[in-house]
This record gives sequence, C-alpha cells and structure tokens, in this order.
Amino acid sequence: MSVLPEADWRGRPGLRRIVAALTDAGGSVRIVGGAVRDTLLGLPVTDVDLATPLVPEEVTRRLEAADIKVIPTGIAHGTVTAIASGDHHEITTLRRDVETDGRRATVAFAEDWRDDAARRDFTINALYADPDTGAVDDYFGGVDDLRAGCVQFIGDAATRIAEDHLRILRFYRFAARFGRGELDADSHAAVIAARQSLKSLSRERIADELTKILALPDPRAIVAQMAADGIFAVMLPELDRDFAATLDRLIANEAEAAVPVAAHRRLAALLPADPGAAEQVASRLRLSTRQRKYLAAIAGHRGDTARPVRQLAYSIGIEAARDVHLIAGDAAGARDLAGWEVPVLPIRGGDVVARGIAVGPEVARILKAVEAAWVAEDFPGSVRIAELVAELVDQKIGRTSD
Repeated sequence: MSVLPEADWRGRPGLRRIVAALTDAGGSVRIVGGAVRDTLLGLPVTDVDLATPLVPEEVTRRLEAADIKVIPTGIAHGTVTAIASGDHHEITTLRRDVETDGRRATVAFAEDWRDDAARRDFTINALYADPDTGAVDDYFGGVDDLRAGCVQFIGDAATRIAEDHLRILRFYRFAARFGRGELDADSHAAVIAARQSLKSLSRERIADELTKILALPDPRAIVAQMAADGIFAVMLPELDRDFAATLDRLIANEAEAAVPVAAHRRLAALLPADPGAAEQVASRLRLSTRQRKYLAAIAGHRGDTARPVRQLAYSIGIEAARDVHLIAGDAAGARDLAGWEVPVLPIRGGDVVARGIAVGPEVARILKAVEAAWVAEDFPGSVRIAELVAELVDQKIGRTSD
C-alpha cells in the first residue's frame, strides 16, 4: 500500500479541525483526488478536497458544532465548503451515478468508497488517503499509472465519456500534465470516436477546459495531437492552418521576453489574422467583452510590427500590442513596453479655443491633428504639444485671413 509523503498541507490547523469533527463518534473522512495525486508526485498542492460517507446534513451539523463555518456550495450534489482557521475545503458525500446524459449527472449518496471511486474519470484521480496515517486507497491501479505516466479512464472509456463529454478535453489536459510516452490506446481511441459529442456541451465549459489546456507551460504537443485527432474541427473550426509554427514562435518568445503564460494569448495564436473570425470565436465561447476586443485586435494587427511598438500600443492597448510582437517573433519589441503606460493627450478642446479658434468642428479637427503628430513623435511633453497646437492654429487663422 502506498503512503503519502509528509507535506505541509497535511498539518494545517483548519484541516485538522475539520477532520477531527468528521471522524468523531465513528465518522470517517479521506483526502481525495488531486491533493493525493499531486502529493505522490511531489507537486505543489493548492486545493485539498475531502470525501465522507456522512450525508451533507450530518456533515453540516458536525462542523457547525465544532464552530466551523459551512457554505452549501453544491448541496444538491452533496458538496459543502468548510472554512476553518482561514482554510477552505470542499467536502463531498460519497456518490454513485443514477443517470447521466453527457452533460450532467443525477447522483445518489453512497456508503461504499469503491462506488464513489468508480464514478470518477481517470485512475490517477480516483485516489483516497487517510488524513491521519496517509495510507492511500487505490481501487483501480491509479498509483501504478502515475508511476508509468499513463492517463487512462476507469473501466470502459466510452462509458466514462458518455457520462460526461467534457472528459474528452480533460483526457488531453491530464495526458499533457501527467502522461509520458504514447497515449493510452483505448482511452485515445474513445475520445476520438466521441469527439462530435463536444457539441452538446455548454460553451462556457468548453472555454474553461480549453483555457486550462492552453495555460499549461508548453501545450504544443497536445494541441497538435488534438488537431490531428479532429478535436478542433469540432470545437474550434477557425483554427489557423499554420497554428503549429505560430505557437512555436510565441512560446519561444514568451520565454525570451520573460512574459508570464496567458491562455488567451495562446488562443490568439491559434486563430487566423481575421478579426471577424476572432469575434466569432469569442462569441461562441462566451468570452468577456474585454477578451473579445483583445482577440479581434490581435487578429486585426497580426504582423503589424513595422511601426514603433508604442504607437501600436496607443492604438490597441499595451497587452495586445505586446502580444502582437510576441506572436510575430519580436521579443525585443515586446520588452520595449515593460513598465510603459499609455499616456493621455495633455490638451483639451478648451486649450484650442483659448488660442482663438471658435467652438465647433474645427476644434476637433485640430485636436485630432495634434494627437496624430504627438503619437508620430513618440509622445513628446507639454512644450512640444504647445508648439504643435500653435502651428496648427496659426495655419488655420492664416488660411482664414487669406
């Protein structure tokens, strides 16, 4: 039997208080899923989730009796969040699936740990650990798969996918994170066969999982595999035919410019230089207005690196301008924006009127001309701005006098 190595999170006071409350008077609780998997691999752990045979009402009663705050975050599916000593932990009652349709499941509470494990997706995620001893319960060979770098579904892969179609994308993400060597043949064949079922998922779920894939340190191999498997043909038909070379160039320049990974930048690199297509993708994936404008700006200015990068940043924003240069392969141009802020034109219409121009459209024309010259001269200070205004006003007054 495997045993969890020592880890800082195991002794945190909030977790210890929760465990004490749930194990009192014959209760039981185990650490489940990612915390167990990542600790066995020596990886950092951020979320520590727990499972218990106790029904949510009993979980709540016990925790509140121990002066632990409880939030019914997913009470219909048996999940509550406990807050103890500043720590947040999700606690879920053991479950078994009653009915699934590929998008959501109807569950019943269970008392058998194996039943709960059997409804999970991959063997490496169906690991449970005693919070006191660290002893790991492994019902489907997940520990051996972790050691072998094998990501495979529990039981019949097609059945697991039919329960939740998002598992298609999760397979690729977990294979990229934890897999080594060839993909598990049965699991791989099953996700390819079921790829059309991605159309039944909500756009938000697709976007969330795609974002997680693109946020991996280096998603190039798995993105190429997904493209070869026809996954993008279903969920992102706008994929640019040269995406692989663009993504190679981008990731190299992210490293050279020491720019943190950003999933939306990688998404922009996958799309063609077509603002309409970018807007279509953003709309279909239900992205925010800000993200939509960003993708459209990148698509509309792909390769726009001839003009000074600050001029481009003034036009489309610092983030988008920097990323245009990163995608184009110009890490130096991207670095030029470090610490720079887009300046504000330091004059207003009243400054033009004060120089003798009547209120009206001519004021706006002069302001626009001043702004264009100011940007072209790399945003000079107030002395040069005053000179530009004077020149344009004099030209206007001179023409009027003639």
